[in-house]
Amino acid sequence: MGRRKKGRPVSGWLILDKPLGMGSTDAVSKTRWLYQAQKAGHGGTLDPLATGVLPIAFGEATKTVPYIMDAEKRYRFTAKWGAATSTDDSEGEIIATSDVRPSREDIEAVLADFTGEIEQVPPQFSAIKIGGERAYDLARDGETVELAARTIDIHELNVVETPSGDEAIFEAVTGKGAYVRALVRDIARALGTEGHVSSLRRISVGPFHVDDGVTVDQLEALTLLEDRDAALTPIPVALSNIPHATIDGPQADKLRRGQAAVIAPPVAKGVRGERAGVIEAVLAVLHDEPVAICELDGLKLKPARVFNL
Repeated sequence: MGRRKKGRPVSGWLILDKPLGMGSTDAVSKTRWLYQAQKAGHGGTLDPLATGVLPIAFGEATKTVPYIMDAEKRYRFTAKWGAATSTDDSEGEIIATSDVRPSREDIEAVLADFTGEIEQVPPQFSAIKIGGERAYDLARDGETVELAARTIDIHELNVVETPSGDEAIFEAVTGKGAYVRALVRDIARALGTEGHVSSLRRISVGPFHVDDGVTVDQLEALTLLEDRDAALTPIPVALSNIPHATIDGPQADKLRRGQAAVIAPPVAKGVRGERAGVIEAVLAVLHDEPVAICELDGLKLKPARVFNL
């Protein structure tokens, strides 16, 4: 007989507005405790010195984490010119300085070079693993961390305002794996100066927006678990970027048993649209409840991840 899991089998996404100074792992631990949840994980690390959207998945929602990890992310951040730091943010030691202060016109002139598909070397203080160890652990031990450049996508990059000659506020929409700290570091160097991130706020991750977020303090003020549960976002919202197929009870039973279910041609056409061939990710839904993430091959829905709700 298997060991009984501790906690409640609660499922859903929490759009946490993470506070300054709290790490992503600590945020997951704290909210998991508040919800007394059996299982939890986050949809993309957010540095302790950053605030904003940290999506946290409970229970069966953890099966949709990869879709949130791959989603676009919007940030608002402040670049402080004149000093580079070891961590590329205000937490690190100053390692280089410059008297150059770029104008707004100078900044806007280089933004095209940092938009679209670009090469980026991640910060030494990052969660990337090198030989099984986190880069930030090696860097804290005084080792020089050599990280390879990788291709990332910067979908949008704009100057919002320049409150002083020492600072510029940006907004950016990035793809998976992009580091805002590295972006500011590289923009500063392109401008002939040094720079680091002095503040960073994540505005959105995929379908999750900070305006819909809740803080730890707000969750703690809710004394009833039912009220905290009401703050969760349903699992299908995380899968809003993939097609949905409405199924019936017998079809749902087959998918839950790991068997393929045949859907009617009009339903398949509605899912497929103009696309031919196999559709790799389709959400099968029964009465607005997620049943399984499937592959659509012809008229067959083949389950890949089944939700146990």
